[in-house]
Amino acid sequence: MIALKAPWNERNGRFSPLKAAVFAGLFLPAGWIVYLAATGALEPKVVTEMIHRTGQWAVRFLTLTLFVTPLMRGARYPKLVAVRRMVGLAAFAYACAHLALYVVDQHFHLGHVASEIALRFYLTIGFTAWLGLAVLAATSTDAMIRRLGPRWRTLHSLVYGVAALALLHFMIQAKADVSEPVTMTGFFLILMLFRAFVKRGLPAPWATLAAALLSPPLAALFEATWYALVRHIPFWEVLDANFDPDMAFRPSAYVAAAGAAFLIVAFLRRAPAGRPSAALVPQPRAAAGSVMRSPVRT
Repeated sequence: MIALKAPWNERNGRFSPLKAAVFAGLFLPAGWIVYLAATGALEPKVVTEMIHRTGQWAVRFLTLTLFVTPLMRGARYPKLVAVRRMVGLAAFAYACAHLALYVVDQHFHLGHVASEIALRFYLTIGFTAWLGLAVLAATSTDAMIRRLGPRWRTLHSLVYGVAALALLHFMIQAKADVSEPVTMTGFFLILMLFRAFVKRGLPAPWATLAAALLSPPLAALFEATWYALVRHIPFWEVLDANFDPDMAFRPSAYVAAAGAAFLIVAFLRRAPAGRPSAALVPQPRAAAGSVMRSPVRT
């Protein structure tokens, strides 16, 4: 019989308040969607609305998963790695619900579903992203990590490509209003820029600063380009709206807020703390031991 470990416990069996809080929080969107459906708030197209909302949360959780490692490095908080797999599996679960509800919406005609996925570009992209998430979820167990060895890290670096496909699917499906897809793309830009700068040798706080400064204007350019190409709205009109204080907040503003929050966390965690006097601190005996270092990299 396979022994299952409680998801809210650490590897040593101790209860983890962080993991318990995250585990409970992952169910809240699903509960809210079910509640809205049960109370008639999603009328008249209940299943269609549920499809959209589960897809949105799949993308949100996938993006949140990518934020874990940069936050862990920037904030020097290695305990966050304990929840990364949990959030990633939640993203896959919501993606599965998204696909299952689409099958329900098509009255369980699997042949029709397959033809729609093959013929509609945005559905092909979304299904490809789902397949990628399925592979990542299936290989996320400790046993698979041991079995794959160094190849596991190479395989799971595909998560960035999967996220890009999911965002593109989200963008095309949104059609008229792409505010949230652009915002999520801006968050993704923060992550990718941070990763690129760290790989080039820039210290984590400065990589955070560079990513936070560059992402908002890039998000604004992306939004203006999308509307110009797809909706035929003048490029400069949308771009100007991102810098007009009299206009409602555009996605670039939310991207700037996320970058600022990321930056504040990174610099506050690295701020030097006052050292207590050596005379007041009991000196430990010399003992054999080792410093545990996290093998996780960005």
